[in-house]
Amino acid sequence: MMNGSSRRSDVLRETRRDNLLSPPFEPLFLGDWAHALFIHYEVDAAVLQNEVPFELDLWNGKAFVSLVAFSLRRLRPCSGGRLGELLFKPIASTRFLNVRTYVRHRNESGIYFIAEFLSNPLCVPLGPPTFGLPYRFGRLVYRHSLEDGIIGGTAQVAGGSKLFSWQAALAPYAEFQPCKGETLDAFLLERYTAFTCCRNKRRCFRIWHSPWPQRPAEVAVRNEGLLATTGDWINRARFSGANYSPGVSDVWMGRPERIHYPERKRRLRVFFDV
Repeated sequence: MMNGSSRRSDVLRETRRDNLLSPPFEPLFLGDWAHALFIHYEVDAAVLQNEVPFELDLWNGKAFVSLVAFSLRRLRPCSGGRLGELLFKPIASTRFLNVRTYVRHRNESGIYFIAEFLSNPLCVPLGPPTFGLPYRFGRLVYRHSLEDGIIGGTAQVAGGSKLFSWQAALAPYAEFQPCKGETLDAFLLERYTAFTCCRNKRRCFRIWHSPWPQRPAEVAVRNEGLLATTGDWINRARFSGANYSPGVSDVWMGRPERIHYPERKRRLRVFFDV
């Protein structure tokens, strides 16, 4: 007989598999995500849960936070053709440094953005009111060049002094390929639902793309000062591993949906006069 934990794991696996095979929604936007470096930290689950408004999704009882450094290109509306893409041109490209963790809600697994740093200042004010995304303007300098064998970067809040910087090298003799099923890599990379919370308003939105072509990376983190601005989780974290992907194209991004919680039923008391 299967216990509750096993049944829940099966549901989560089915959710991920269904999302990989067929997108269950119509996209609002399309975009390309290029040169993505995933840097993973194993984190104290109790500390992290205090900073996240959704239930953590754990891997064998362990919690993780991942930093994802990538470049968004050709963000465009799904409808509107060339005119729509032209109108989106000012916000079509930006560099991202996402600080994300792994959560679940009503048996659906996904990610929760703790913080997101963007290089395009025009994009920053759009994230919170539309998708509830915690955008911050930052100075992001990436050197993700496979041809030159250079993978490195620096992220800094605009006007601030704290940095996050890294240097990476791809694992030798490894090919780019999708993550194998039921592995930690698949748990960390293959996520197709995002949950957000802004001003006590909870939302979710879904994405779809082909599985990440990836390979392991060896990362040397030079400076972690910026991460202290995203929460206390970094004080109880240790580096776990990294993956690099050349990216995915024509990513589907769905509409934000409000998450409503049922109102608590009030207990009514009837008093009778004797």
